[in-house]
Amino acid sequence: MLPVLDMSLVDTDPDGFRAALLDAAHRFGFFYLVGHGVPPARSEEVLRLARSFFALAPEEKDEISQLNSPHFRGYSRLGGELTNGEVDWREQIDIGPERPVIDGAEGYWNLQGPNLWPSALPALEPAFESWEVIMSQLGLRVLRHWASALGASEDVFDDAFADSPASLIKIVRYPGSSDNPQGVGAHKDSGVLTLLLVEPDSVGLQVEIEAGEWIDVPPVDGAFIVNIGELLEVATQGYLRATRHRVQAPRAGADRISIPFFLSPALDAVIPIVSLPEELATKSAGVEADPNNPIFDTYGANAWKSRTRAHPDVAELHHGIA
Repeated sequence: MLPVLDMSLVDTDPDGFRAALLDAAHRFGFFYLVGHGVPPARSEEVLRLARSFFALAPEEKDEISQLNSPHFRGYSRLGGELTNGEVDWREQIDIGPERPVIDGAEGYWNLQGPNLWPSALPALEPAFESWEVIMSQLGLRVLRHWASALGASEDVFDDAFADSPASLIKIVRYPGSSDNPQGVGAHKDSGVLTLLLVEPDSVGLQVEIEAGEWIDVPPVDGAFIVNIGELLEVATQGYLRATRHRVQAPRAGADRISIPFFLSPALDAVIPIVSLPEELATKSAGVEADPNNPIFDTYGANAWKSRTRAHPDVAELHHGIA
């Protein structure tokens, strides 16, 4: 089982918490986080609203179809996303920062723009705007502890998030299936870190702890599941490595609701490289070289790569990317 870290220990044993944080991220790239201070009622609210959205009629969900958004926002129908070129068996909403469209935008600047919200569920917008604030604050707290654990100033990453951070929320439902398709295929996250909220008793999430060796990651009561993204791999020259993970579709008759929050800096932010202490630097493996999945130090380049691959229909319709 993955390590369980208690963030409330920061008040009494900050060095102990940071050591555990560094160890978990170096060895697994994934861990459970409890003691984070997010009220259970807030988590229950967003999960309940997620269920309410997916219970809407198809035409009510399609009102906010991502095909209507050049910025890759809104609802993706079942089977409307790809990972590694294969269809993911899930439906979802993508929510980003609410900002004006950039006239004449090119490349990753096309990711900036407005969200799409369903008129049939007006409570969704304020609840998830509030959730974005809560998750951003928690994610930045964790990131500052990571910076200290790496031997850097705790504010070393702050500038990247100071102006127009481009974090992303997904509201995801994986329907059950009798033929066990991929819920989402094996992948790494493109940002800095991910805070994942899942319903109790959810099944299907798996993490690759060694090449070809996958373990199940069931929910832990009151915990967020945390993993690092590609930008932290870049920042630590591979000492912290973004870990591949996937979701297997639930069995027929069941489903899975999850709400990942991807903490990400500004689109044009270049993540700083941390000068690691010698005892850590000697264990850095370098950024993983994969010609099919290049990792960039600029967040927007990573995000644009991921979004255009995952949603080729939107990329072709709005940006002429075939």
